[in-house]
Amino acid sequence: MPEGTRVYAIGDIHGRADLLDKLHDKILEDARHAGVQRHVVVYLGDYVDRGLDSKGVIDRLLDDPLPGFEKVFLKGNHEDAFLKFFLEPEFGRDWKYYGGLETLMSYGVKALPLKDEPDAFVAARDELARNFPASHLDFLGSLRLWHEEGDFYFAHAGVRPGLPLEEQTGQDLMWIREDFLASDMDFGKVIVHGHTPEEQPVQRTNRIGIDTGAYITGILTCAVLEEAECRFIQTA
Repeated sequence: MPEGTRVYAIGDIHGRADLLDKLHDKILEDARHAGVQRHVVVYLGDYVDRGLDSKGVIDRLLDDPLPGFEKVFLKGNHEDAFLKFFLEPEFGRDWKYYGGLETLMSYGVKALPLKDEPDAFVAARDELARNFPASHLDFLGSLRLWHEEGDFYFAHAGVRPGLPLEEQTGQDLMWIREDFLASDMDFGKVIVHGHTPEEQPVQRTNRIGIDTGAYITGILTCAVLEEAECRFIQTA
């Protein structure tokens, strides 16, 4: 990292607003003792689905929980799926099986599509649209696919090996898994990512993975990057 900069990168939150509150408190305490001029927080995406309070997560992110920090919000595959449901309600047939129902419930949707009937998905989408705050839609529409700081490149899922960073596609940045995880290639920068849950943060020469399955483990992880140091803050 450039001298004078400390970056906090937060992994997949997945509707656990309670854990996000705890992690923000720990980050504020950590930053209080930092001798740097610039604090940056990068959220790696997957704010919604699986956990029970997706709406609460976005409410908190919009409420400036880390005053004085520069903030970067990346887009995960679950935000990609959420937005697709708005445009194509029939996509709910897939989405509901990886956390979509929990997200609909968090926004007060009563017409939950428990059966795979097209009309049920349309009714749920229409009720969601009525309940959905405009500020949340603006937030989802503003999400970025990647971010660079010093020798680090931040993306939700990872990058396509063999493809220059400036040529990476949104599909790979949000959805890639095995081809990226199995690669020992030098990507030009260290990739900081979430998307694939592990029991502990993963630190390799070419990547740092910080999805620790918060929605089920209760452990939300943050990587702290300063100069040549990497360490982790967790909720448990």
